[in-house]
Amino acid sequence: MRIVPMITAVLVVAFLFFIVVEREALLAFAGAGPSDDAGENTEAAQVEEVSGETDETQLVRVVAIRSKAAEVDSAVILRGQTEADRQVEVRAETSAQVVSAPLRRGAHVEEGDTLCQLDPGTREASLAEARARLTEAHARVPETQARLSEAEARLIEAQITFNAASKLIEGGFASETRVASAEASVRAAEAGVQSAKSGLETTQAGIQSAEAAVAAAEREIERLTISAPFSGLLESDTAELGTLLQPGALCGTVIRLDPIKFVGFVPETAVARIQPGALAGARLTTGQEVTGLVTFLSRSADETTRTFRVEIDVPNGDLSIRDGQTAEIVIASYGADAHLIPQSSLTLNDHGTLGVRVAGEGNIVKFIPIKILRDSTKGIWVTGLPKEANVIIIGQEYVIEGVKVDPVFQELDQ
Repeated sequence: MRIVPMITAVLVVAFLFFIVVEREALLAFAGAGPSDDAGENTEAAQVEEVSGETDETQLVRVVAIRSKAAEVDSAVILRGQTEADRQVEVRAETSAQVVSAPLRRGAHVEEGDTLCQLDPGTREASLAEARARLTEAHARVPETQARLSEAEARLIEAQITFNAASKLIEGGFASETRVASAEASVRAAEAGVQSAKSGLETTQAGIQSAEAAVAAAEREIERLTISAPFSGLLESDTAELGTLLQPGALCGTVIRLDPIKFVGFVPETAVARIQPGALAGARLTTGQEVTGLVTFLSRSADETTRTFRVEIDVPNGDLSIRDGQTAEIVIASYGADAHLIPQSSLTLNDHGTLGVRVAGEGNIVKFIPIKILRDSTKGIWVTGLPKEANVIIIGQEYVIEGVKVDPVFQELDQ
């Protein structure tokens, strides 16, 4: 019953054997021998033609754009916040009770306006006492100077007497006792001069001490009036009437908002693109847009974030911008040659490097790393490409470097 299928299988195997292994013999048996040169050439041409058609059909078709570099302003974009131009906590320097009515927060104060007035107590009496001691010290000066003049006159007289006695003893007209007495008088006169000079110095020291006491008393009275160091706004109420302030106690906080600072932190990769004096703009979360100039760029990086502080001064005459508002800061930088490409054209290579694939010479695919400058509504601006490049925007994920592709070019507005 199974003989027929077996015979059929043997015949099929034999037929396949002749077709695959003994193909030439089979063709010769059929009348198309391998000795026919014309037939061989025709067959080779047909095979070559089929192979060429196959190679052309195997090329991957991709969509690309002919991109040309253009100079763009490579602005640095940061996230930051606003800060008051000046802010100080005005504190007491002496102990006393507040005797002035408090000023309420939000009030505008001018430089020198009184914020807190303290009770003088006995400080006026202390100042009067110090001034009296100074007057007394000045009164002693003529007396000590007169004593010094008298001592110097006695010294001159003693020296004259000594010189006369010395000459008389040489002629035998005076005794040695007289000369010794004259010499002793000179020594006593010199001691008197030194004592008078010491008294004058003591008097002068007393004057300086009295002047210091007067200055301290006057300074203590000046500390009773706590004034605004600059024009601005009160951020807090000043100390309440009757409050006892100790040295270091807070009287009030004054801030100045015109101009106002926009503060951001620049990464170390972009800090070289910013220069003091550069034009900058900022947009607040409220939608308000302002412009200013870079006034400060830190020379030292933050130890934690490795970023550099940058400050922009912006006029704020109407005080519409407050301290502590969040802002997006854009700082103008030097121009750079960049390409505008679709964001979808970005890809990664096997090492995780961001870049694009381009159709190079002979339509051979090449991967080029890029650096993103900024994005826009039409695409992203990147650097790293040559002046002209055929950037693959569709199909870049299906080809690898070194593969030949069949690009179809698409126009892209730049």
